[in-house]
Amino acid sequence: MTLRLRAVRALVLLAGFYLLGVVLLAVMGVVDWLLVTKLFVAAAAWLIAVILMATVVAATTILRGMYAFLSAGRLRPVTDAIPVTPEDQPELWEQVRAAAAATGERPPDELYLTDEVNASVAEESRLLGLLPGRRRMFLGLPLLAGLTVPRLQAVLAHEFGHYVNLDTRLGAVTMRGRAAVLHTVEVFQRGSTRLQHLIGALYGGYARMFLRTSQPVARRQEFAADQVAVRHAGRDATANALRALPVLKAAHQHYALTYAGMGSKLGALPPVGELHGGFRRLLAARSTDGLAALSAGQRAPRPHAYDSHPPMAERVALIEELPADGRADESADEPSALVLLQDADRVFAELEALTVPPGAAELRRLSWDELVMLRARADAAGWSKPLRVAVARSLRAEAGGRAGRGAVADDELPSLAEVLDAIDRGLLWTEIADRMPKPDQASRLTGESARNFIRPKVFDGLAGMVHLHLAESGQATPDIAWSAVPGIALPDAWEAGMDAALDAAVSDAPDTTLLRTLLATAAQVPA
Repeated sequence: MTLRLRAVRALVLLAGFYLLGVVLLAVMGVVDWLLVTKLFVAAAAWLIAVILMATVVAATTILRGMYAFLSAGRLRPVTDAIPVTPEDQPELWEQVRAAAAATGERPPDELYLTDEVNASVAEESRLLGLLPGRRRMFLGLPLLAGLTVPRLQAVLAHEFGHYVNLDTRLGAVTMRGRAAVLHTVEVFQRGSTRLQHLIGALYGGYARMFLRTSQPVARRQEFAADQVAVRHAGRDATANALRALPVLKAAHQHYALTYAGMGSKLGALPPVGELHGGFRRLLAARSTDGLAALSAGQRAPRPHAYDSHPPMAERVALIEELPADGRADESADEPSALVLLQDADRVFAELEALTVPPGAAELRRLSWDELVMLRARADAAGWSKPLRVAVARSLRAEAGGRAGRGAVADDELPSLAEVLDAIDRGLLWTEIADRMPKPDQASRLTGESARNFIRPKVFDGLAGMVHLHLAESGQATPDIAWSAVPGIALPDAWEAGMDAALDAAVSDAPDTTLLRTLLATAAQVPA
């Protein structure tokens, strides 16, 4: 299908959306007019009033959807990204302009750096998207951190490939129609009246038709943009850039959950600029296989029935079918595209200031090592508390006090030595285990089954107390472990013998000798 026919079809679908809204509004207007002027009966005034209210609500939601349709193509102020001028970052702009020149397109008017593993373009459309307007490009700092310069060139060329194929202009018609129609359908799906559901069903049918019609065009445009990237950056660099995207997204998600969010529940943040900038350290510490492992265990997101993007594997396969162009991608060991930035540390700090919630900016700042230790101690306290509470209640009962399951104050929680003493007195399987929290189904277990169920929880509780003891005595050290999982490093003796000592302490015939020996050994080592 030619470009002109695509434009005509998009305009027809756009007119169809407006026509649907106008027809529905006209029908409701006629119904209201007939009810008030021709069919009004005093005895049914309440019923007429209900119908009028229902049509007013339905008309309001339709008008809201039409307004959303009209405003969808406007460029709104950007508050969560860094505006970058050619004077600020000349080398990055040089790459952007080179990609634009290679595709025969003008560069964007505005360039923003974001906190996402993504690159995108936007254009303010005029005359329903048929005339070009102001252009914006968004580049994620995590994307720059994870791609080499040649692979970034492929991504940039792909984005300008959308301009070459007029995706941004003509696609705006399609996408604005999709957004408006889906918005209206969602509004009606949230409605509670039958009238809203009926109108929602009409818009839902239109939405499905619209999506089915536009999906093949959108997918062909993605393939065409890939071809533009190949011509500019080379076949191998483009294929490798596409392969890297899902790996980088998985790595960034892991970083956000494991590192950036490490102090969120502890009232602390990493050093200024490191909230986003720490991702560079994770990428530098992990091998290609190590990064791929972060996404290997994840199920690929199920594509939406009307997803405009073809599967990544299909795109890569089509690129690799192209003949070799003599531009092998030998950039695996090259530095990341962050080398294009002047003062990258400052840029990460500026982005952080824009993206952290207002209250979070006041949180204390700790080094990565301090954050790791703080988080490790908090985790260890969480693991150990159920055991310490159970021991406190057992000691209370042993002393003839209240044997119930009432609250235990923090100052009543026993020390590690007191817990080991209680285990040595034979309380583990006679008193303590019964007071450990367990689901209702497990509360009916007895004998060996009950011990086997609760044993791992007692093991974890003792391990948490050991970690706390070693951390407080200075025997454990923080391990940021960018290439693995952050935690604390234990003394060599504990690394070698801790599991065996804990197993002996929670066995059917508990024996704390090994654990006490390790504790005595640690006490003799200078902190």
